[in-house]
Amino acid sequence: MQEILNAIASFWELIVYLILNFRLADFLDIAVVAFLIYKCIGFFRQNRGGQLAKGILIILAVAGIAALFDMVSVNWLMQRVFDSVLIAAVIIFQPEIRRALEHMGTSKLGKFGIASELDGENTQLARTIDAVSKAAGSMQEAKCGALIVFERTTQLGDIISTGTLVDAASSPALITNIFFPKSPLHDGAMILKDGKVHAAGCILPLSQNQELNKALGTRHRAALGMSENSDAVVVVVSEETGTISVAVNGELRRGFDTITLHTELTDLLVEKASEKVSLFSKITSVFKSKKNSKK
Repeated sequence: MQEILNAIASFWELIVYLILNFRLADFLDIAVVAFLIYKCIGFFRQNRGGQLAKGILIILAVAGIAALFDMVSVNWLMQRVFDSVLIAAVIIFQPEIRRALEHMGTSKLGKFGIASELDGENTQLARTIDAVSKAAGSMQEAKCGALIVFERTTQLGDIISTGTLVDAASSPALITNIFFPKSPLHDGAMILKDGKVHAAGCILPLSQNQELNKALGTRHRAALGMSENSDAVVVVVSEETGTISVAVNGELRRGFDTITLHTELTDLLVEKASEKVSLFSKITSVFKSKKNSKK
């Protein structure tokens, strides 16, 4: 009993010592580690890498049991496996790691101080959104399938190279003509870049999410795959039902019409661009004020 009381007293002494000697650096250290662990858990839960992570955890559990019971053969096998586990993990999780780094690069921190859209470009983008919304409404009524990708900060050069270069001003007539059934480019995806129809007939990566609704066709899986591998905004018109959907950040939102699609695309594209321009304007105004004060 005395040993238990001594252990409890020692524990509380340790707690008091840690509290009294707790520094700001310690708080930041714990916060960063907790944030990374939280992000890693969310990353594995939302991606197909979660199943692979479970497999690795099972292997670790087997290794722990083998070490506990001194299982020589299993221990030897586990040591050989763990010699190259880091390289194997990088290879296995390559798509997920790439996606995470791309999202990190397109975050507010990664984009700080850079403005890629100016007022003129915002106007052109607004016209493109209007053209896409009207074209999508027409194709919805005609049940004409379509797959339209808005490029944002992630460059889609590798996707564009799979299609045909168009480089034309966007308009409802051009968009609907490209997706008209039996036209040469109607089966692929259209890439919109810098407010223009940049390419058509492009091939998109399919989503590897095994939990998707089986009723979703190839267009919707391609839209989700594109949004999972980049920060692009993808508009889909179903050929079977005429339903308009928007895929962004690996999520599919359905049930849009001409008006609601226009609002959604404006929220996702124009306002984000305006935020970056506003940030750039604030930074340049600070530098100008400092320059004037020196004079």
